[in-house]
Amino acid sequence: MSPSRAFSALFGAAALAHLGALLAGSAVALVTKPALMPLLAAYVLTRSGPRLLAVALLFGCGGDVLLQVGGEMPFLLGMASFAAGHGCYLVLCSRHGSPGGARTRRLAVGYGAAWLVTVALLWPGLEAGLRVPVALYSLLLVTMALCATRTLPLAAAGGALFVVSDTLIATGVAGWPQAPAAQFWVMLTYIGAQFLLAEGLLRSAEGAGRTPGPSSGERERQRTASRASTMPKP
Repeated sequence: MSPSRAFSALFGAAALAHLGALLAGSAVALVTKPALMPLLAAYVLTRSGPRLLAVALLFGCGGDVLLQVGGEMPFLLGMASFAAGHGCYLVLCSRHGSPGGARTRRLAVGYGAAWLVTVALLWPGLEAGLRVPVALYSLLLVTMALCATRTLPLAAAGGALFVVSDTLIATGVAGWPQAPAAQFWVMLTYIGAQFLLAEGLLRSAEGAGRTPGPSSGERERQRTASRASTMPKP
């Protein structure tokens, strides 16, 4: 088994163990959560992926650990760590994404409206010291998700799932009623988001690294020109 397949399998096993532990209410979840993003980062590196992508995932690990601590300051620091990861994703999407067009502008309107409505609804339930940081962080998050739509659909889906996951967290922080096994749904969408972003950006980077060969028509023209150049001149 190649190293990349091995780390992919380890990541999948850790993800299943973590989600199962959450459903069972087991303390194993506290151990498996910090292991998730380093395993995914190792998968990226063994695929010869961009180092900045691995850095983004490790910032995610930092956020995961800090959010487990609890309290306002660790929450703010964890949010800052995730924000740094989103900054890395923005750079990667700019490097490996296509220029935005009419579709991107339409999506920008949709993401912008979703951000405004969500912040307005959450605002009254947030503690005063969290309101502005949450609003700014969520703006960065939807910007990252929008930029991800300029790459492969896998990364675009990952960006959208990240918005869903962090919105679920924010509703809990704002004191909204939570669904049963709320942390399970947060982590299910989060793990899916990080994996899809990593895989989509990996493939985008790999595609950008390939030099496309000439088409069949171009190859035929090259052969015709070569034959003509070797023919004796009258």
